Amino acid sequence: MATTTPTGPTTAERVRSSCARTRDAVLAIEGSAPTVTTVHHLLPRGDVVVAVPAESAAATLAWLAGGGGLPAVLELTDNSPLSLREPVRSLVWLRGTLHSLCEAHSRELADEVAAEFPHPGLLDIGHTTVLLRLRLASAVVADSSGAEPVQVEQLLDASADPFWEMEGAWLQHLDEDHQDLIDLLSRKLPPHMRTGRVRPLGIDRFGLNLRIENEDGDRDVRLSFAQPAHDPTSLSRAIRLLVGCPFVNGLRARS
Repeated sequence: MATTTPTGPTTAERVRSSCARTRDAVLAIEGSAPTVTTVHHLLPRGDVVVAVPAESAAATLAWLAGGGGLPAVLELTDNSPLSLREPVRSLVWLRGTLHSLCEAHSRELADEVAAEFPHPGLLDIGHTTVLLRLRLASAVVADSSGAEPVQVEQLLDASADPFWEMEGAWLQHLDEDHQDLIDLLSRKLPPHMRTGRVRPLGIDRFGLNLRIENEDGDRDVRLSFAQPAHDPTSLSRAIRLLVGCPFVNGLRARS
């Protein structure tokens, strides 16, 4: 029986990757202004741990809600590392029930998060920030192609793209140092889309996303690799094969 090669990450994987690389997030609670979070991290069991200012409305309302918690939404904005005309690549909404934590539980969760995600903002917990727990109930991701929900079970079974940490450096390297490759990639586009400025928008193990900036608006296009990449060497090779330029030294991001 024939099998097909995936051309892109699943919705759950896209959400996971956005959660891993996104630093811009706000916590929204009905009746109060959104609270900017300093740390957010999705734990394997389905809780999202967020750090917010100790004097914020979110911290106060979560404490007043008691053991039952209160409905809340964590909104993550995945911005491009490049200076694009429209920097937002996608939005993720994580909806659930927000709970305050006692001091002992807060320290325990902070240590658990630090073991997976050693964010410097964790050092402020107990001083200028407090840790809250969002018990996840649903997730939705939206980008230029539309909005898609994902089941919590699927989200917990998924992993972030293996190249999420290096993606920013690769995009900047392509944009600043390899206009020749961008020009070759542009030849893959339909003729009517080659008149605008083409910029690299995203890279994952399955392919490359491009942003075409035209006078009449922006458009995103997906170019898939022949085979999924699994390490930096195969990712470099996949890009070279995509543009039809198998040069010897490959494409390397600056350190």
